Amino acid sequence: MKFVAFERAKQGTGASRRLRITGRTPGIVYGGTGEATLIELDHNALWHAIKKEAFHASILEMELGGKSQKVLLRDLQMHPFKQQILHIDFQRVEAKTRLTMKVPLHYSGEEESPAVKTEQCLANHVLTELTISCFPADVPEFIPVDLSGLTKGASLHVKDITLPKGVKFVAKGQDNPVLVSVTAIVEEVEAAPAADVAATAAPADSKDAKATAKPAAKAPAKAPAKPAAKK
Repeated sequence: MKFVAFERAKQGTGASRRLRITGRTPGIVYGGTGEATLIELDHNALWHAIKKEAFHASILEMELGGKSQKVLLRDLQMHPFKQQILHIDFQRVEAKTRLTMKVPLHYSGEEESPAVKTEQCLANHVLTELTISCFPADVPEFIPVDLSGLTKGASLHVKDITLPKGVKFVAKGQDNPVLVSVTAIVEEVEAAPAADVAATAAPADSKDAKATAKPAAKAPAKAPAKPAAKK
């Protein structure tokens, strides 16, 4: 994938703000044998480019000052609520230097698997990308994963798939993480509405209440008042 960049002389917050006002995005290219280079890109062209998966997970060809060089996207800073790219970083790529990067996983065959087609299960995609290490010439745009063999109660791990030639998985805390897990669909039985249950139980409850109810005790009658003594 190709794109065009231009060198910029000024740096700093003020210079970057003025660039953005004119429809440009500030950036930098570093790594390799050369020094870090300040660049600027057309924001509209860059905005359309970042929507493509290849821009994030493949070696890019950048034209700068009439010369072409291979780079890799390393960082992208977005505005918190505007559709605006604030800054972008690229790393130069050398043919004999191994790269460590994230590559998306493309799942297929899920609908044809026994787990989904006949066993009424769901296939949960636990990971959507893998961190890999390889030489620039071996960088895959994506890693295909076939799910047609999934069965009920099973799960798919990194070691269960075949990585492209020259590509190694970079473990970060887990040597064999789960890519896809299979769970059975549980059908919930609807309970009877509480109002109906109460209505059904009401007559029986009322009869029992009458049968067990005790008559209220009568208050003792007051003794007649004695006549007042005559003087």
